[in-house]
Amino acid sequence: MPASRRSLIAGGAGAGVGIAIAGTMPALADSTPGAHKGRGPGKYAPTPYEAFPPLVDDPDGILALAEGFSYKIITRAGVSKLDSGELTPGSHDGNAVFAGRRRGTYTVIQNHELGRNATYGVPHVAGTVYDSGATAAGGCTVITTNARGENLGEFVGVSGTLTNCAGGPTPWGTWLTCEETEQRAGNGYQKDHGYVFEVFADGRKLPLPIKAFGRYAHEALAIDKDRRHVYLSEDASGPNGLFYRWEAPRGYRLGPGIAEDLADDAGELGAMAIILPDGSILPDVAYLTSSQLNRPFPVRWIPVPDRDAREVSTRKQFADGEVTRGKKFEGVWGTDEGVYVVNSYAGEDSSDLPADAVPHDGMVWFYNYKNETIQLVTYFPHNDEAWENDRPAYDDLVFDGPDNVTVTPWGSLVLAEDGSGSSHVLGSFPGGPTYAIARNQLNDSEFCGPAFSPDGKVLFVNMQSPGLTLAITGPWERYLG
Repeated sequence: MPASRRSLIAGGAGAGVGIAIAGTMPALADSTPGAHKGRGPGKYAPTPYEAFPPLVDDPDGILALAEGFSYKIITRAGVSKLDSGELTPGSHDGNAVFAGRRRGTYTVIQNHELGRNATYGVPHVAGTVYDSGATAAGGCTVITTNARGENLGEFVGVSGTLTNCAGGPTPWGTWLTCEETEQRAGNGYQKDHGYVFEVFADGRKLPLPIKAFGRYAHEALAIDKDRRHVYLSEDASGPNGLFYRWEAPRGYRLGPGIAEDLADDAGELGAMAIILPDGSILPDVAYLTSSQLNRPFPVRWIPVPDRDAREVSTRKQFADGEVTRGKKFEGVWGTDEGVYVVNSYAGEDSSDLPADAVPHDGMVWFYNYKNETIQLVTYFPHNDEAWENDRPAYDDLVFDGPDNVTVTPWGSLVLAEDGSGSSHVLGSFPGGPTYAIARNQLNDSEFCGPAFSPDGKVLFVNMQSPGLTLAITGPWERYLG
């Protein structure tokens, strides 16, 4: 990037740098963290937060939690069983949690990020199969549980899909599951992959791709409050992935049964372009540093020429300088005013890192629907020692590699860490500190799919390997509210 453009980015709207609990990271200086009911950054009520207590080692060696918190294992890959008799599939990833059909219960719709012929793949159950050639592969299961973490049943919601990574809940109580792949038909596969599918908590089966949302290596998504826009992230490299927005046709609002209701070419899919002060387009988010915290940048959405990527991947259909790329666009979560999106990392060992970019271990962004601007709200600076030498297994003083994100019932964030060394679930206040609220003591597997029950009593989270669904209870509002 020319020096003149770098100076345009560096100038203006400075932000304070704060010290986060259990690690050093810049934070916004103009907000007081507290309950803000899912609104955007800078909208906090002036209520104090209480520092999250230190984590205590688990005598069972699975999950370190603070005093007053406890966990239950709901499902375990290859051990617990589906209602149909097969073993629970593995590689648990993204989750959505809804109020259950019976009082006091919850419904967890869960992804399984698996390729074909996995050891514990999602079984092909009649009516749920998208691609019969994707045997013992990815898909979703639907779990019924309660605040005690009891396993009250689990069934297959969709099967015959591939590498179901994250996704997003809908306002009408379904789950949109995302395939993180660009696999084409052939070599045993009967259909193309790389789509979004809708999964229902009530057992309805609709194994049809929502082609209007595009075919690429999807990560996660969120629907805006008007049900007219969907924001989708892409976890890909060679070149780096993009952040997309699907806009509905005039007069149309999303509702259940999207795949049956929308034509393949309905609406418009656009890729994000962040506009710099001189009118040029930021080529990659890795050019921005912590000095840009809380600074809003205008955004334009550039139409994707061929959303089904029949010849060329969607991200490769844009020349350099047309859109803004990012290493590992990951978690996405919507609020009434905007949507959070995470860039997991862009370290010196990352592929596709621009030569004059700034390495980082993570970025959390907030896109404002009304203003059509995006701002950096949390920044994890690159830690050479953590990534190159790998820190001790239970050192929770440095955070890196944020991945999935959810907004708590009180408006703060929860991030699942997928970095170097030990893995954590993090509580984070845009404009305030970040805390470790759980630590994996079993292995170095990533956490996935953090999601709160609607009543705020239970935090559900997955440990991808060996494939555990965990229900964590405790005084959440005291520390995250």
